Amino acid sequence: MNAEDLRYRTYVQILKEELMPAMGCTEPIALAYGAAKAREVLGSMPDRVEVWASYNIIKNVKSVIVPNTDGMKGIEAAVSAGIVAGEASKILEVISQVTYSQKVAIKEFCESVPIKVRAIDGTLTFDIVLVLYSKSDCVKLRIAQYHTNIILIEKNGEILFETETNRQLEKGHEVDQTSDGEEGLADKGLLNLKDILEFADTLRVEDVKDILDPQIQCNMAIAEAGLKDSYGANIGSTWLSSYGDDVRNRAIAKAAAGSDARMSGCELPVVINSGSGNQGITVSVPVIEYGREMKVGDEKLYRALTLANLVSIHEKTGIGRLSAYCGAVSAGCAAACGIAYLYGGGYEEIAHTLVNSVVITSGIICDGAKPSCAGKIAASVMAGILGYDMYRNGGQQFKAGDGIVNCNV
Repeated sequence: MNAEDLRYRTYVQILKEELMPAMGCTEPIALAYGAAKAREVLGSMPDRVEVWASYNIIKNVKSVIVPNTDGMKGIEAAVSAGIVAGEASKILEVISQVTYSQKVAIKEFCESVPIKVRAIDGTLTFDIVLVLYSKSDCVKLRIAQYHTNIILIEKNGEILFETETNRQLEKGHEVDQTSDGEEGLADKGLLNLKDILEFADTLRVEDVKDILDPQIQCNMAIAEAGLKDSYGANIGSTWLSSYGDDVRNRAIAKAAAGSDARMSGCELPVVINSGSGNQGITVSVPVIEYGREMKVGDEKLYRALTLANLVSIHEKTGIGRLSAYCGAVSAGCAAACGIAYLYGGGYEEIAHTLVNSVVITSGIICDGAKPSCAGKIAASVMAGILGYDMYRNGGQQFKAGDGIVNCNV
């Protein structure tokens, strides 16, 4: 694929947009980001707050610890952290630098300032509206479709910023729910497995190195932290002590451990995929662990990570960022495609790996962000590797008509 080709340029742009650093579960962080921005526009500390959120936001925020809050959970905690200590310019690392006195102030604000939370019974799975009041001043801010997509800023009834998406929503028009229809982002409709593989084979490594280096460094660091210390349900260390520490088990355990740490308040950043830190960890850590075991070298590892990340994004495009379907499944299956690539697999091997592994773990529900995500990640990475091993063992595969399987990938 030529570097001047539209597909090539689009694929690089997709990676730039989707692989970005975030500290903490991205749904509460999106709330904190919006709250920090709204407070910035308000120009003072609010004396009351209203939060409207879609059901998927409520689901994904209710059980996870918000980092730098000394263990606080929930929408009120995330919004309080953003208002008191957030730096909106840091985007998804909005509460990455919080002092001890600010942690105290976050708790005090959450306990003393009225924060009313209500559900948005609308059509968007990703929808947040924040309204901050300070005496006679009022700021309304809306984030929709994806975590950093502010579509409305309004102060005292005057619209300061508005996108076409908000105008359409205000008119009662439906907005595309898939990732392919997201405002302001690269066209994910150009993704397909054959082109992703061609891109991975032919890309100039320098075009992705600066995108992938942080993913390697950050995601492996939180995986190691998850194994070293006690976080959540300690799925990673349990896996290793139960099943051994060969490369397969290390790949599964480290991915799970990274999630356990992240869900339980570990204050290390993660490079996300499809808006999710858990998916970013799951799609990258197993590939990195296999690459290091196999001593494939940096270039081969970059190509395998490129393929895995884009396959995961491709899987999610039709599903959307938030759904009742567990995103770790997509990422675990995509990681197996990256592992297949490391072993020299081509289109047939990777396509069958993807079909096999998706079928094994199809239908796992997403019940929000919390420690049990680590267990689902372990199961998904295991299923992904099994899907690849099936094909390596004489071309074993699930065939058309087997449940959800159609005629090809």
